[in-house]
Amino acid sequence: MKKVLLSLLQIAVTIAVLYWVFHDPQKREKMWEALRMADYRWVVAALAAYFLVEFAAAVRWWILLRVQQIHLSMPRVSGLFLIGMFYNQFLPGGTGGDIMKSYLLLKETPGKATGALLAVVFDRMVGLVALIIITGVLVTLRYGWLTQLSETRLLVRGLLLILASAVLMLVTSFVVSGFHLAHQLPQRFPGREKLIELSAAYHLYARHWRATLVAFGASIIAHLSTFGTFLCVAYAFRAQVAVVDFFAIMPVERTISSLPISFAGVGLREKIFQIMLHGLCGVPEAVAVLIGSMSFLVMLACSAPGGIVYFLYKPSGQTGHVKLSEMRKEVATLEHEITENE
Repeated sequence: MKKVLLSLLQIAVTIAVLYWVFHDPQKREKMWEALRMADYRWVVAALAAYFLVEFAAAVRWWILLRVQQIHLSMPRVSGLFLIGMFYNQFLPGGTGGDIMKSYLLLKETPGKATGALLAVVFDRMVGLVALIIITGVLVTLRYGWLTQLSETRLLVRGLLLILASAVLMLVTSFVVSGFHLAHQLPQRFPGREKLIELSAAYHLYARHWRATLVAFGASIIAHLSTFGTFLCVAYAFRAQVAVVDFFAIMPVERTISSLPISFAGVGLREKIFQIMLHGLCGVPEAVAVLIGSMSFLVMLACSAPGGIVYFLYKPSGQTGHVKLSEMRKEVATLEHEITENE
């Protein structure tokens, strides 16, 4: 029931924000004009940039799996990764893809449940650390510029609050791991199971720091290529934006639109670009909104093949597909078992 209510709330927020962004007929007319004048060669470049995102992220996951002695072929890993990408984009909440990926990986690796699940957890963690570092560098370089307006200052402060919470979580998990405090945490401690999972992942990957560094490098490439995807779309609509300025705005959009407030960040993304690109870079509001919407369509187009892969995909030793609710239950059960055994 909680998941249903959350999904309904996300859909309601999405509709409300989209109406807020698109209801002005004059703005819609300017959008059509921008679409007619666009240079769609840059959209093709955006598609290529996002395929690089997917390739770098898939390589990162493949490296982390090999550390766990899980030796799936690159095509098999890529298939699982694409399925995860598809469901992260097309399911409310942003975590459905991780559930799908974890469940199918478990079916591919019998007897290696712990390594399989911790590889998924650590994959997320490495990506988060890379984003925090990139954000720290860009916001430090352009903080004065980013916060010159009251609206943009509010968004930047929201970004910093979210990242501070993430850093606190990471530091807490390091302390818990380093001092072996995981099982001394109270049963009702918030995020106890996730902290124990991260602690176990640290111990497993600390011995393979070279592979972890390569995975971190792949994360940097993936994030910067994501920023490049959006920049190519901006150039398609002839937005005159300096690369460093656009990249400084991107962590704000990426972080806030990833919150489970609207469906896949739709509406929030457009509003953030409208505020920041128009206010800071002088990009017309209609064009700023289009940059958000077209970039999302590019991501959807690059993630859509995952749906075809899932339709054709047959997990080892299984016939047919399983309901997502059953996948959630099985993955949650295994995560609990890992937590109790670590």
